[in-house]
Amino acid sequence: MGAAQVGSVNAVMVIDDHPLFCEALTMTLRAAFGAGAVEAANSLSEASRRLEAGAAPDLILLDLNLPDVSGVDGLIRLRAATRAPVVVVSSLADDRIIASALKAGASGFIPKDSPRDVIVGAVRTVLAGQTWTPEGFIEGGGADPDDPLTRLRELTPQQMRILQLVCAGKLNKQIAWDLGIAETTVKAHISAILRKLGVQSRTQAVLIAQQVSFQSILHSDGASQ
Repeated sequence: MGAAQVGSVNAVMVIDDHPLFCEALTMTLRAAFGAGAVEAANSLSEASRRLEAGAAPDLILLDLNLPDVSGVDGLIRLRAATRAPVVVVSSLADDRIIASALKAGASGFIPKDSPRDVIVGAVRTVLAGQTWTPEGFIEGGGADPDDPLTRLRELTPQQMRILQLVCAGKLNKQIAWDLGIAETTVKAHISAILRKLGVQSRTQAVLIAQQVSFQSILHSDGASQ
């Protein structure tokens, strides 16, 4: 089964802002899978631009700790923008972080200090259509429709961009300028965002988005339930 999956890996995107780790991971992938097109992006915005320009990776390896995103927000946005499986590779291997990443749509979670053979085995597992988690991880309960991660995954890529700008404190007119769209379009998107999140105001939407930060996840007793 592993050999069949090796031949299917034609393009891999590594999203990580640590050059040495990116280089080591790229070498591991090329040696183990013969990935002819392994490209690296050092931020979520760079990766998003490549996806919008037509990049179609078979697999994405994502570090949660990037300069332009916090927590699993970047993962949620990636899952909305591509059908490629996304595997989180992070030094933050707390059970609550892992559980939140899986809820947000990750196909696997690999601690950064994992040995090479573990990384290769994890990628093979994901390419075979299964979910991979590190040894010792204690899985929580099923998906909760009221969980902020579940609700945020309902947003489209454009709605996620707008919500990010709302979180940055920008007004509708500024958002319209930044995205090159009409202000009425922004208003329509915000109405849809509020409806999908089940809230009544922009402030409540921002609070929902903030709940997916590392700090909120690690300080929430419910995140590991």
